[in-house]
Parts: sequence; structure tokens; C-alpha cells
Amino acid sequence: MRILLVIVSLVFALPAWAHKPSDSYLSLSVQNNHIEGQWDIALRDLADAIGLDSNGNGQLTWGEVRNKHDEIRAYALSRLALSADQQACTTQLLEQLIDHHTDGTYSVLRFRSDCDAPIERLAVDYQLLFDIDAQHKGLLRLTQGGQTSTAIFSRELTTQEFSITERSRWTESMQFIHEGTWHIWLGFDHVLFLLVLLLPSVLIRVEGHWKAADDFASVCWNVVSIVTAFTMAHSLTLSLATLDIIQLPSRFVESTIAASVVLAGLGNLYPTMMTRRWMVAFGFGLIHGFGFAAVLTDLGLPHDSLLLSLVSFNIGVEIGQLAIVAAFLPLAYLIRRSWSYPRLVLTGGSLAVIAIALIWFTERAFDLQLFPI
Repeated sequence: MRILLVIVSLVFALPAWAHKPSDSYLSLSVQNNHIEGQWDIALRDLADAIGLDSNGNGQLTWGEVRNKHDEIRAYALSRLALSADQQACTTQLLEQLIDHHTDGTYSVLRFRSDCDAPIERLAVDYQLLFDIDAQHKGLLRLTQGGQTSTAIFSRELTTQEFSITERSRWTESMQFIHEGTWHIWLGFDHVLFLLVLLLPSVLIRVEGHWKAADDFASVCWNVVSIVTAFTMAHSLTLSLATLDIIQLPSRFVESTIAASVVLAGLGNLYPTMMTRRWMVAFGFGLIHGFGFAAVLTDLGLPHDSLLLSLVSFNIGVEIGQLAIVAAFLPLAYLIRRSWSYPRLVLTGGSLAVIAIALIWFTERAFDLQLFPI
């Protein structure tokens, strides 16, 4: 019953997570005593923060964005502070452009910051959008002396300091491990796909009916086969997408991920549809990997940081995935013999997940917003 309550609580929270979480992309290039910067901020986020749709028709035009240039400049620059060796740098905006990322249209702010002396330690204070979106992330690419380092700003970590002469690979790695872990925990479509595949793992099918499994070892083997197949598949496509070997349209990827959740849920209601669940996990895991790659692809990491970020992010995803399995499996095994597990947890939970995944699919495939928030 507790598992059902967890699934139901997730379902009621899910409409807010039907799309890619909010990110911005900040690039800083340090050159002696000044910094050349570019900041890509999603128009949808700016619309929430300052209002861009002047006629209220739900569609943004270049004219509407252009008319808001002064407000965009004031809003953005008031939420970014750069200082070198504890001395504030002065920032001026050079130009505003428009660019397209995998998840939509972004405002591009190019700016220059001048500091009093050659920069040895750079402090970045990042406050964008945290007051209206606690899950927002700022993805930083910092270039100095031909080397590139990366960092991630969050509501819990708004200020970071970087040495221009030294580079901490360990800090970079830990940040991307942390980001990978939270990416799967907050990516409810990935979580529900995995949970729906795991729900029948403590049961066996006998003469058309579900029966509690007797052997914990066989249950564990079933879970290991599913998780391993999912991991191998999404690791493969995460790497291919991040290395820019294969790219798929964002709408296709997100719509297919939603469809995979629907099919996994239907497989619990009609078990003959999916006899080898590890194969299902592997097949749809390939698509989920492209979803995982979105944050790294849009960051545009250079080659000297790409492998470290890719491996660290994937380790974080696996840590988050194993934590989900560790929380689910013992509880499911304990209650597998109860009357409620096959009827309420398996059937009821699968129906609830199918319903929310159908909403996701409709929104993503047809670019609709069924539940405005």
C-alpha cells in the first residue's frame, strides 16, 4: 500500500515536470583583466519572470521580444555579479540575439565585464530565476588560457569561485555526479518508466494469474536484468548524443519517452505484450539516453571537458537509479503476498501512470499545455 501511495503522490505532482527542467547557459572567457560573456536564457523563463507576450495571445514574436530588450537586460544583469580577487567587475551588455536550443528558443545576451587588474580568482554570483523556479540550473562554461572548466549553479549553490591559474577536475566531476543524480530523481518520466517495469518483478505469472514469487534470488536476478539493460542502453545513447554522433529532435525524444511509459504500464495490464522485460528496458532505454543527454548537449562542452562531464554525469544517473531500486525492492518484496499488491499496487499504479503518461505524450507530441501552471 505504501508503494501505491508513493506512485499516486508522484502522479499528482507530475504535470509540472512534463517538460525539460529550466536551464540557462552561461559562457565566460577570461582574458587578462576582462571577461567576454554569453548568456542564453530561455524565452519561456523570461516570459514567466518579466512577461514578454504583450498581446496575451500565447505566441511570442521577435517584435515582442525586441520591445522587451531593456527589461531583459536589466533583469538578467541584476542577477549576475562577477568579481575578481574580491573586487567587483563592471558589466555592460553588447548585444541581444535569438538562438534555438533543443528545447526551445533562447534570448542570447553577449556582454563584457572589466576588472581592475589581471584576474587570478573569479567569483560568480548567480541568482537567475531561483525566486520563481527552485529547480532552475545555471550551466557555466569557463574558458581561460586555452583550458575550459564547467560548473552548475543551483538554488543551494548560487556563488562559486574559480582559480584562473588552477583547475579542479575533482570539483567538476562531483558537480556533474550530483547533477546526474538529481536529473533522474526529478525526471519523473524516467523514474516512472523504471518503476513500472519493476512492479511485476516480485510476482510470477501462473496460468494467467499473478502469484507472489517465492525466491528472493530470482526476484533480484529479474531486477538486475532490467536495470542492467536500461543502464547499458541509456549509457550508449547518452554517449552518442553528447559526442554529437547521433542527434534526434527534442520533441520526438520527449514524446517517445512518454510513449514508453504508456507501453510499460500497458505491459503490466496485458503481460503477454511484454514477455522479456529486460528487452523492453533496453529498447526504450535507448530513447531515454537521448533525454539524459539534453543537458550536456546544450551546454556545448569542449573536448577537454567532455569525457569527464559525460562519465561523471552518467555515474550520477546510475547512483540515482540504484537509490530508487534500493528503496523499491525490499518494500515490494515484503508486501508481495498481500491482497492489495497485484490489484492496487500493480494494476492501480499502472493505470495511474498510464493516465499521466498519456497527458505527457499529448502535450509533447502536439505542443499543447493541457494543465497550465
